[in-house]
Amino acid sequence: MKINIYYGGRGMIGDPTLYVMNKMQEVLKELNVTVERYDLYEIKNNITALPQTLKDADGVILATTVEWYGIGGWMQQFLDACWLYGDKEKMSKIYMCPVVMSTAYGEREGMMNLNAAWEILGGILCTGICGFVADISDFEQNKQYARLIERRTEDMYRSINQKAVVLPCSNQAVKQKVSFTQSLNLTPQEAEQLSELASDDDYVQKQKEDIQELASMFKDLMGEKEIEESNLFVEDLKNHFHPQPGFQAVYKFYIPESAKPLVVKVDNVEMECFYGTVDKADVEMQISLEVMNEIIQGRMTFQRAFMAGSMKMKGDFKILRTLDILYAFQ
Repeated sequence: MKINIYYGGRGMIGDPTLYVMNKMQEVLKELNVTVERYDLYEIKNNITALPQTLKDADGVILATTVEWYGIGGWMQQFLDACWLYGDKEKMSKIYMCPVVMSTAYGEREGMMNLNAAWEILGGILCTGICGFVADISDFEQNKQYARLIERRTEDMYRSINQKAVVLPCSNQAVKQKVSFTQSLNLTPQEAEQLSELASDDDYVQKQKEDIQELASMFKDLMGEKEIEESNLFVEDLKNHFHPQPGFQAVYKFYIPESAKPLVVKVDNVEMECFYGTVDKADVEMQISLEVMNEIIQGRMTFQRAFMAGSMKMKGDFKILRTLDILYAFQ
């Protein structure tokens, strides 16, 4: 028989979970059980590869310490890796004993979370150990507590040895019907390879760089496309321009469908129209593509669009009114 222990605490001196784990290891070794222990805080960069260590395990002990709230990030990361990369068929035959000790509050909730997670993964539960420890010295010297830990460990051994049957639970139904991750249909061997790659920092970094390079290429292509399409409304405004002697103004149109604002510069009889940026505009407008088309086709004016709330503006209202004189589309 082989049992793996996964410890999700920080390994601090005085952590009551360490005492419980050591006691359980002593009992299991007396029963000739092979015990493999994984301290997640020491291998935090390779947690995603740990599900493959379940292949030859008959049982697991998930042990963590609640220091303020929850089961801790490393234990959660391990469970996430089991869901994403673990062999679900193998896990369905593995017995799990939760160990959650608290120095604050929430040990029962923590154990319930571990139980629920393992059931959703398809595994089998054993009776766990949870408790609040205010004084580690008193806890370690209490013989009744030590005997309780020994009994729970022996119960786990018997459950695995006798292949104890448990009744079905709703969490497993959730796994089958609701909590279905949209993922690739991978074989256990492919999932194992994927978990190894996910834990390889160099490989992940290289993939990120490749994705960035591709994104940059597509961005450049889209930028070229935007430049080609940036003549929208420009010719219409140039063809319908009616200069007003002595009038100067800069208009900026923000059209949501366009990546850049439409800028119109009027200087007496000269007019410049383009998509880009300008340091300062006398009037800035927010207008939709639909409303702009209505104006260009002569069915709406700039002033009416503003009064109807179809266009928002910031700046001098008199200069805005002049737009309908400069551009008579009707």
